[in-house]
Amino acid sequence: MKIGNIEFRDKPLFLAPMEDVTDASFRFVCKEFGADMMYTEFVSSDGLIRDARKSLAKLLTYDYEAPIGIQIYGNIPEAMVDAAKMAEQAAEIVGGHGADLVDINFGCPVNKIARRGAGSGMMKEPDKMVMITRMVVDAVKLPVTVKTRLGWDEDSKIIVELAERLQDAGIQALTIHGRTRCQMYKGEADWTLIGKVKENPRIHIPIIGNGDIDSPEKAGEYFGRYGVDGIMIGRATYGHPWIFREIRHYLDTGELLPPMSVRDRVALAKRHLAKSIEVKGEKVGILEMRRHLSAYFKGLADFKETRLRLVTLTDPEELYKTLDYVGERWGQPEQADCKSA
Repeated sequence: MKIGNIEFRDKPLFLAPMEDVTDASFRFVCKEFGADMMYTEFVSSDGLIRDARKSLAKLLTYDYEAPIGIQIYGNIPEAMVDAAKMAEQAAEIVGGHGADLVDINFGCPVNKIARRGAGSGMMKEPDKMVMITRMVVDAVKLPVTVKTRLGWDEDSKIIVELAERLQDAGIQALTIHGRTRCQMYKGEADWTLIGKVKENPRIHIPIIGNGDIDSPEKAGEYFGRYGVDGIMIGRATYGHPWIFREIRHYLDTGELLPPMSVRDRVALAKRHLAKSIEVKGEKVGILEMRRHLSAYFKGLADFKETRLRLVTLTDPEELYKTLDYVGERWGQPEQADCKSA
């Protein structure tokens, strides 16, 4: 599989961009576990062209993340073009590795994005979506890809025709989340239309499926059933970034890896914490790690008090000591039963 001049192994696995989750430190650990392609958190085109500090900061990527895409969103064509150019020039603007491709977010369902016509709000205006896509493709030399959904609601699942139009506009890969905007993240993702897009003889670009991939078995099944070129994994990576290693092992061998031990999760949490502090500084790095520190140990019995420490401590040494305690207290097999905490 190729996107532009980026070559991937067979059945590549992609990390979905998730706001406030897939920052540089989380991407670091996902790459460590075998993610083939990653994306930045989505970046507001309006924020970029106004030099908003938070938006500009999201352009910073690192060599070890390659290949990586910078994902932009918005509903104003000229702003999207300018944002795409800035994404292409990210290395010059903020330093670091820069972008290997530019991805357009036409899939975010949250109200503050979709209700103003951006993200999956574009599903109501497919002509405008295609126009913006063509303008972005024409404005940059990097490969341009799109992530979108099946449609706005059950009565407007337009993805089969839309995929052809986006391809004709010049994109070099398409990721499809198997839900409508109105579904948000509820219900079961419907991959049948993703499969129909892939089966369309007019489609020649890679099709990446997304939605509800939460186990190696399901990844293997969906690769086979729907024939997609790649699979993107989102929410299932949260607190479980080693899912990439588990899926790859299963695809390669047909066997399941044993569950990751508590001690190994402790070691991962410490690496992740160190990277977060390195990237964002001590105060912000610790604050933004709290959600991850809690998620890494979800389900451990009698963990409530220790979880509270992990999400309230501000001193890094105390955090590392608490993580060591987790390994000592719950690191023995008989003590790590997963129960409601």
